[in-house]
Amino acid sequence: MSTLDRAGEAGPTTGVPPVDPDEAVTAPARAPQPPNRRPGLGGRIFVAVALVVTTIAFVYPFVWLVSASLKPRSDVFDNRLIPETLTFDNYIEVWNAAPMAAWLLNTAFVTIMATLTVTISSALVAWGFARYQFRGRNFLFGLVLASMMIPGAATMIPTYLIWDSLGMVGTLTPLWAGNVFGTAFYIFLLRQFFLGLPTELFDAAEMDGAGHWKVFWHVALPLTKPALVVVALFEFQAAWTDLMRGLIYLRDREDFTVPRGLKSMLDQFGFGGEWHWELVVTASVITTVPMILVFFLGQKQIIQGVASTGTKG
Repeated sequence: MSTLDRAGEAGPTTGVPPVDPDEAVTAPARAPQPPNRRPGLGGRIFVAVALVVTTIAFVYPFVWLVSASLKPRSDVFDNRLIPETLTFDNYIEVWNAAPMAAWLLNTAFVTIMATLTVTISSALVAWGFARYQFRGRNFLFGLVLASMMIPGAATMIPTYLIWDSLGMVGTLTPLWAGNVFGTAFYIFLLRQFFLGLPTELFDAAEMDGAGHWKVFWHVALPLTKPALVVVALFEFQAAWTDLMRGLIYLRDREDFTVPRGLKSMLDQFGFGGEWHWELVVTASVITTVPMILVFFLGQKQIIQGVASTGTKG
């Protein structure tokens, strides 16, 4: 007896209906996957050449700046990357020609305060928009985003009048205290990151008795470290290189930040008739190196934070 006949006889007794081979349902065939095409030799060479050219375009100005700082005044603009006459006297003279130590300390204070205040305040606002439901939330968040379209020149005079009425003109406070209220771009960036986090973690923490502040400080912030580092580095760079507010609010030379001090050196030694360009480029190197070090230390967090932001919401 064939297998099909035995199955037909067993059908009435076991309750399993016989199977007709013609009606058997077969599993759908998997669609063929496209081959993983890697770029050929010519494509890889083109990408490598493009990367090298782009790298040279970005690195060359700084290499030229370092080279010029190691030359005497007569050779600053000779365009040799390897100085014909190597000298380190410029790095000694620049400290005597300008209060570089005071400028660096002022800039470090402003930068640290601006970075801390804007990171914390922006995270608080972003957490509120991401975690809590309240009437008008989307409308208020839209107003925050709309504030990014207002040019800084439109609020420059009203902001100056506010700080002048508070007696803060001529101090370092206006250069960082405005960050206490957060920044629209950073609020948007952190909100998108908060929305990408699993809400079950926050619900579990609240069920365990954690309050709103404890959930934010001990659960949300540690999970948002990459985005926080991105915000901190962006603001660090913005505050370190901010010239406009230094020109508006600072009066005494000892209170200058590095960008404002470089502007005064350029006016004095570059266009003031003394033509000490070697001091100007040397001071530029001294003030550029800290930013390069900061970005080298934080490049991993920058890539991770940008890659994981904006995936939800």
